[in-house]
Amino acid sequence: MFSFFKRKPKPEAQPTLPPQVEPAPQPATAPAAPVIAAEPVVSAAPVAPAAAAVEAVPAPAEVAPPPAAVAAPEPVAPVTRAEEAEEAVEKAIEDEVEIVAAPEAAPEAKRSWLSRLKAGLSKTSSNLTTLFVGARIDDDLYDELESALLVSDAGVEATQWLLDELKKKVKAERLTEATQVRTALRSLLIDLLQPLQRPLVLGREKPLVMMIAGVNGAGKTTTIGKLALHLQAHGQSVLLAAGDTFRAAAREQLAIWGERNNVAVIAQESGDPAAVAFDSVHSAQARGTHVVMIDTAGRLPTQLHLMDELKKIKRVIAKAMPSAPHEVLLVIDGNTGQNALAQVKAFDDALGLTGLVVTKLDGTAKGGILAAIAKTRPVPLYFIGVGEQIEDLQAFNATEFVDALLS
Repeated sequence: MFSFFKRKPKPEAQPTLPPQVEPAPQPATAPAAPVIAAEPVVSAAPVAPAAAAVEAVPAPAEVAPPPAAVAAPEPVAPVTRAEEAEEAVEKAIEDEVEIVAAPEAAPEAKRSWLSRLKAGLSKTSSNLTTLFVGARIDDDLYDELESALLVSDAGVEATQWLLDELKKKVKAERLTEATQVRTALRSLLIDLLQPLQRPLVLGREKPLVMMIAGVNGAGKTTTIGKLALHLQAHGQSVLLAAGDTFRAAAREQLAIWGERNNVAVIAQESGDPAAVAFDSVHSAQARGTHVVMIDTAGRLPTQLHLMDELKKIKRVIAKAMPSAPHEVLLVIDGNTGQNALAQVKAFDDALGLTGLVVTKLDGTAKGGILAAIAKTRPVPLYFIGVGEQIEDLQAFNATEFVDALLS
């Protein structure tokens, strides 16, 4: 579990909590913390001066932070890549910032999550774990391991790196038992995936603007609903923006999540998604909302005109708030294998991704895709999902993932 930083309390500091702070199990229909009164879906005006958008939405009461919330540190710079995260850690040590360990989740909730993760990755792990049962350490074992990694969509580059490093480790440490080789593989996988495990830093901007992208069917809207509840449980008020203006079902689905989580939704029928994004940012500023999440329509990386539309949305968000968007998240379906890696590359090149959310890992035989992402395009992986329930979306932990993969 990762740590987060805390400077000495200041009167108006904002809470900064990493996603690894897992809240106690929540009911599927309500967050742990008190929430604002439910509001109807608010229609966004067409592209217009910011004042019109602000006046169109009444301000709700702030969400009170949960009793167990930790004292807030000063706002910190956004973590966008592994190197920047390491620099932040080094700077915190130099500045003598107090580092507070994140509290563990309730044992029952933790066991439940790990069991779901293990069950979700069972199809991927079955091809890997059976290799080491009574096996001899020879070329046949390495060939079978190579095939198993490629079948799991670990990719050629990551697979070759793992095999080369494993052979070096076996020789250097003079390993003679198959179980020892399996332990060595576990260590190498954790080292490979560790750079993906980074915290989502809250409270560094108000509002913290999050732009959510992905292909059709990846689970963007559902993920936004789950994240809204997750953020509320950490004392963050949330505003949702229905940037998928052309698919009525997307707006309705987001409205349902907004009603379920008691948060307002900015929506507009058959309008400009950039206008919805613009209005939502100004509305969040007027309300004093902590986080605004902007949904976008699903699109394939090959649809260049739609990728250009995403770039336009990002530019318009920056006009509403120069430092925004602070997070550009890509939601990818874990079942798509190497296609997921192609999506990460394309969206990262177009938008400059700050984080990933991998959904639908339950029942997949392609869990090795995380190794491919880590080796070729290590964008931080904030959350993984192994089911449809609220609690099935959790912060990514490299050690837990590898243990479930090799269990």
